[in-house]
Amino acid sequence: MAANKTSRLPGIVRSPHFWLIVAMFVLGIVLHYPQQILHTSEPSLFGFLGLTRHGAERIFFLLPISYAGFILGNKAGLISLAAALLVMLPRVFLISQYVPDALFETGGVIIIGGLVNLWFRGYNREQERRQQALINLEGTKQELQSHVQAIMSNEKRLAAINAISAVISRSLELDDVLAAAADKVLEVMNLEIALVYLLHEDTQELELKVCRGASDEYAAGLMRLKVGEGFNGRVADSGEPMLVADASQDPRLTREIVKREGIQALLIVPLKARGKVLGTISVSTRQSRQFQNEEVELLTSIGGQIGMAIDNARLYQQERLMAEQLRTSEKNYRELFESANEAIWVHDLEGNIQMANKACEGLTGYSVAELHKANVKSFLSEESLNLAREVRRGLLEHQPVALPYEQRLIKKDGSEAICMLTTGLVISDGKPRAFQNIARDVTAEKRMQANLKFYLQQVTRAQEEERRRIARELHDDTAQGLVALSRRLDSFISTNDRLSPKETETLEELRQETAKILDGVRRFAQDLRPSVLDDLGLLPALEWLASDLTRHFVIPIGIGVLGTAKRFPPETELVLFRIAQEALRNVWKHSQATRAWVTVEFGPDKTTLTVQDNGKGFALPERTGDLAGAGKLGLAGMQERAQLIGGKLTIQSTPGQGTTVTVEVPV
Repeated sequence: MAANKTSRLPGIVRSPHFWLIVAMFVLGIVLHYPQQILHTSEPSLFGFLGLTRHGAERIFFLLPISYAGFILGNKAGLISLAAALLVMLPRVFLISQYVPDALFETGGVIIIGGLVNLWFRGYNREQERRQQALINLEGTKQELQSHVQAIMSNEKRLAAINAISAVISRSLELDDVLAAAADKVLEVMNLEIALVYLLHEDTQELELKVCRGASDEYAAGLMRLKVGEGFNGRVADSGEPMLVADASQDPRLTREIVKREGIQALLIVPLKARGKVLGTISVSTRQSRQFQNEEVELLTSIGGQIGMAIDNARLYQQERLMAEQLRTSEKNYRELFESANEAIWVHDLEGNIQMANKACEGLTGYSVAELHKANVKSFLSEESLNLAREVRRGLLEHQPVALPYEQRLIKKDGSEAICMLTTGLVISDGKPRAFQNIARDVTAEKRMQANLKFYLQQVTRAQEEERRRIARELHDDTAQGLVALSRRLDSFISTNDRLSPKETETLEELRQETAKILDGVRRFAQDLRPSVLDDLGLLPALEWLASDLTRHFVIPIGIGVLGTAKRFPPETELVLFRIAQEALRNVWKHSQATRAWVTVEFGPDKTTLTVQDNGKGFALPERTGDLAGAGKLGLAGMQERAQLIGGKLTIQSTPGQGTTVTVEVPV
């Protein structure tokens, strides 16, 4: 602070006002002490006015005191006041003949001078406050002007954006939107050239869609740009605006056509929608120009508007394409629906038919017009209706439903039609609305299958009858003849003493060979039709089969029974026995197994027969129906036998892990 005062002192000394105040004080001193300084005989220089008490001289000091306080400030005024007091006091006490009067006058001058300085101090402060207020007011004015300019700039930008929005909102066709936007940008920004690029998502290239104000050669030279190439490619890559002062001389220039076109000032902004760059828009001029921040912000905002318009146009095109595809799909579905060989109909949740195709007429006997007024109950029996309700409940409760299922319909003429029916739930707005049904008429097929099954049953029955006849003939005729022959050979050998040892040995060999043939005939007769099956049933026959094969083929075969044993019709027991017999013979012939198991499980609704071995296994064809084509005739025969009794045959085998044959027969 002292340094501040010291630094201010030379400035005060150099002030002419300071020296004027000093001169006033010198004059006041001379006027106060004329006899001592000027050596005059007159006690006062104002004697010619008749004044002898130096009142005027004392009043004179109010002049430098007031001037110092007004010009140099309150402190200078107080210093002048003190200096004036020092000048006047010697005369008051040492020279004046009227000390009280002189002291009163001196005090009055000092008091008036002090009051004047106090008034000047208040006045100066008021002036300073007014000056500061004026400064603040000027700052506020400038700030308001800045705000007004910003508002006007924003209004201009908003007006431009609104104009662009109005232009691009007139159409959802992408080409029209881009062309209109480019024209409006040039008009709003007062520029010459505008280019609009769109980014191709598959090739990641910018494709020039709109060119305004440039030559055809310029447009052809910039038709395609890779992302990152040139000015527009860099903007597409970074997603940020770019300002180029002189494009022809810029080191980032990649196409000479820009230089030949004479492009100088260039501004490029990305076209964005939902945070994704869809393309770029660039505006340029052939003259030098400095783009302002407001122009960059304006074009960026316009780029955002165009980006949203592009996104909306693409969505519109996609929706239009989807609508066209939907119309085509509906048309194709309608044609397929009408021309389908299968009967197709749709009914609501109450069973009222809403749609039906031409094939429904052949299935139900009702015309399409009649079906549109009908309910599915009109051609369903009570049993079929119960089945339809079960399927309906399963679909509505999202439970697994075996499809297709067999359903029986009552035709208009009262006859019955059998169809394989597939039912699906039609859902709209998350709620079930209807059921769609696709039915294939299998009436003739079912009859053919029934006839074929009947013929197969008859053939099988004839085969078994033939087996029984051959087994009986072998047992009654061939076996008995071989027994008689064996006994005659035995009697001939034992009663003929004239035979040589060699002849006796030969006859003994013939007798033994006859015994072996007899044993084979008996076993063959048993295989053809084991009597134990007719006499005792399936389980004893399986036990005899396992024991016989174990004895002859030296493969241990175990028998297991689960559940409560029960008898079946002779035809069913015969089929199960033949399947087990064929499966065990395959074990002996092909599996190279060391052990096999036969298990019969009696359940409440089905009986399961399983034949399993630990042999080498084999590779199964993809479908069971291909067994015959793969040379597995025995397995194919087992499958056909199972189908004759309404059973299901399953074969599981993996090379190196054995084979399991399972047949399930409904009770």
